[in-house]
Amino acid sequence: MRVGFISTYPPIECGVASYTQYLTDALRKKNIDVYIVSHIGGSGHQVFPAFDYEDGDLAEKAFSTMVRFTPDVVHIQHEFGLYGKHMGISVVPLIMEFQIIGIPVITTLHTVYPNIDSKHALIIKSIIMNSNNVIVHETYQLDSLKNIVSEDISEKIFVIPHGAREIAPVSNAKQKLGLPTHKKVILMIGYIRPSKNFELIVDIFPQILKLYPNALLVIAGKIRGQEYIDYRNMLFQKILSSSVKEDIIFIRGQLPQHIFDTVISAADVVVLPYKLTSQSGILAHCLAFGKPIVVSSSPGLEKVIKESKAGISCDNETDFIKNIVKILSDNQFAEQLSQNGKRYVKEQISWSIIADKHIEIYKKITDIPDVKIKIISTE
Repeated sequence: MRVGFISTYPPIECGVASYTQYLTDALRKKNIDVYIVSHIGGSGHQVFPAFDYEDGDLAEKAFSTMVRFTPDVVHIQHEFGLYGKHMGISVVPLIMEFQIIGIPVITTLHTVYPNIDSKHALIIKSIIMNSNNVIVHETYQLDSLKNIVSEDISEKIFVIPHGAREIAPVSNAKQKLGLPTHKKVILMIGYIRPSKNFELIVDIFPQILKLYPNALLVIAGKIRGQEYIDYRNMLFQKILSSSVKEDIIFIRGQLPQHIFDTVISAADVVVLPYKLTSQSGILAHCLAFGKPIVVSSSPGLEKVIKESKAGISCDNETDFIKNIVKILSDNQFAEQLSQNGKRYVKEQISWSIIADKHIEIYKKITDIPDVKIKIISTE
């Protein structure tokens, strides 16, 4: 079977790009022939950069490149802004071009919030109507889609969790990063934007230190270009004016995979105080490395924490302080959370398992007609 992916792709720094790389690598291990048509900047085995983010003819460029590889099915990784102007509306004619020539299309929606605004809803409804199948990562996202679509879409939409690697932590990670090895690290990592709510933990860190003096707050990340520069500057100012700024370290700059893995490996607890998220690739990485996690009660985070038993969700500042300190001060509890996370990855969301779930959908959508002839498959 040949599957054509349309997506952003590494070395472009983007959560969807990383997701596509992990998924396609897992599919290839199961003998699925994968081609990726990507934004300009993507590269790798059978990766073909064909269009840029705001190309006026984005749909035609992506379509005309992909059809050369005669895919059995096309799988589009959707995020608002990836497919042209006006929040990426070019994804709709792109889907329709494949449908016109009889190539089935599956679309994964990476951003579906509990309450979908009217502009997003216009695009999402068009994607659902024109795709053969749609994939989301969480059950609450399926419920959100049902709220904006009048017809029954239960059989059209599949819930497949965000995958995670099975990987061992980087040894001597604190030492490799130049962090004090005798301190316990509270980590926040990822692109810096207001929805991440990093400032909350900076504000309460003095109270955490009073209860656990041997803690170090590490923030690792950057902004994309000039996006959210005011928020970043505000965060820097908060750190500068903090009464405990000597115990706060900011790791700034590029985080290629090996550095990213080393930073997470150095953490004793990872905190995701997000105000709003649909799902989190960072959360999946934390589970993979067996890191205890403290999260906000955002639906995209809380459900995974309850299922995995790998962390604690919080409703307010007091909860964050209490739960971070509990994990730092109770080694046995922290180890139990760590083992729970690793077990959840192995049994529920490893990329191998996630790839199998995708292959089931691909086979249904490209099913060979039930006719009485002899067939030899080359797959």
